[in-house]
Formats: sequence, C-alpha cells, structure tokens
Amino acid sequence: MASVHGALLDLKRLDRLAGGDTPLHRLDPRAKVLATLVFIVCVVSFGRYELSALIPFFIFPVSLVAAGRLPAGYLAAKVALVAPFAIAVGICNPLFDRGILVHLGALDITGGWVSFASIVLRTALTVGAALTLTALTGFASICRALVRLGMPKAFAMQLLFLYRYLFVLAEEGGRASRARELRSFGRKGSGFASYASLLGHLLLRTWQRAERMHMAMLARGFTGDFPSAQGGRFGAREVVFVLFWSALFITLRLYNGAELLGTLVTGYLS
Repeated sequence: MASVHGALLDLKRLDRLAGGDTPLHRLDPRAKVLATLVFIVCVVSFGRYELSALIPFFIFPVSLVAAGRLPAGYLAAKVALVAPFAIAVGICNPLFDRGILVHLGALDITGGWVSFASIVLRTALTVGAALTLTALTGFASICRALVRLGMPKAFAMQLLFLYRYLFVLAEEGGRASRARELRSFGRKGSGFASYASLLGHLLLRTWQRAERMHMAMLARGFTGDFPSAQGGRFGAREVVFVLFWSALFITLRLYNGAELLGTLVTGYLS
C-alpha cells in the first residue's frame, strides 16, 4: 500500500514539469492534444503481427522529451509501471497462436510471441506519449483543451475529478496503511483478514474527504466550469506542429519506415 501511495503521489511531478518554459510548453494545448491523438490512432491501428513498423514511431515521444527538457528516466520508469498490465494481456498469446511466423536461423518464432511483443511495444508507445503530453501540458490544461475541441464539458470535468481523486485515495490509503502497521505487533493484525476492514474504512474516509473538498469548492464559487485561465491562441506554430507530426504519422502508418530505411541504407552501401 505504501509503495502504491508513493507511486501515485509521484505523479504530481508531471504537473510540476508542465510549468516549464520551453517552446513546447508554450504551445497551445490543443495542438499537442491533436498531435498525440493522431499518434495514438496510428499506433493502435496496426495489425497484431506488426513490430518493425512500430519502431519509427518512437521519434515522437523521444523528440518531445528532448525538446521539452523532460527527465527521460522518470518517464521511462512510469511507462515500466504499466508494463505488467500489457504483459498480463498478451502472455497467453503464445499458447493459442502457435503458427511459425519468423525464422531466425534455427530459432522458430510463433505468431503468438510476435503479437505479444507488439502489444507490449504499442503499450509503451501510447503510454509514453500520454505521459509526455501530461508533462508538457498538465492534466487540467489537457481537459480544458478537450472541451475547446468539442468534448462534453461534463465528461472532461469527470476526468479531471477522477485524476484528483486518485491522489486523495493514495493519501488516505497511505495513512490507513501506516495506522495498521503501527497497531500491529509482529504478525498480529497483518493478515489478509485485516484488509477487508481496511478497504471499507478507506472507502468511507475518501468519500468523506471528497465531500469536504466539494463543499470547499462550492464555498469558493465553483459552478461546474473549469477555473478561468488565459486562453491559448491557435496560431501558425500550432498549425505547423499538428500538420508536420500528423503527416509523418500517416506516412509511417502507410509505409513501413524501418523497412524503407533499411532499403535506402542497403542501396547506399551497395
């Protein structure tokens, strides 16, 4: 519980990183959201046996991390936290898809292993892009940009509240876990039976705290709208940013960039 508490609270660093002062940080959030959405659609639209065609798509998150001066190690660690879920989704593929798809010398690789690697790779790409977008923009600005792009305001507000509720849940869970450990002597009170009561108290504590937070918001004049902020201008820089990345993603989707690069290198060397 304590490790989960620390991992969730560490996500606050993403919002702090969004306060940077690079050209990418100053770009209108709508441009970054649109480019990321095109990126995610192109990545997830590949077939289950595609691997080499996905590799060139790493240029997007890597370029944004470099241009935005973001800590690559921190973002890579957050992507690694999601890797077990992707592994759990695709780990059974080799058991059901036993057809030989690739021959590497004497090693035969089945389609199940290829599709499993494709799931992990696409997860790394999409989650990495989403985390990079959050680190460059901030989650509140992303929700505000989605509303300006046409998303229903109620849905965007629910996303923002869910994001904030995660931190409330983590803080209360950390307190409850520490209280249980302080009241446990040796192995007494540390079994699975104690977790049922702990989860029940955690639900009640987070519910009550969320109600207090809502009452505080109402007392400060909250009416269901996003807090006022300076509206960004979708200018020429934003248009160039969206068009450049969208054209690159569509090109990489239609043509295998890795194979094309390999052909050009082979032709040049020969």
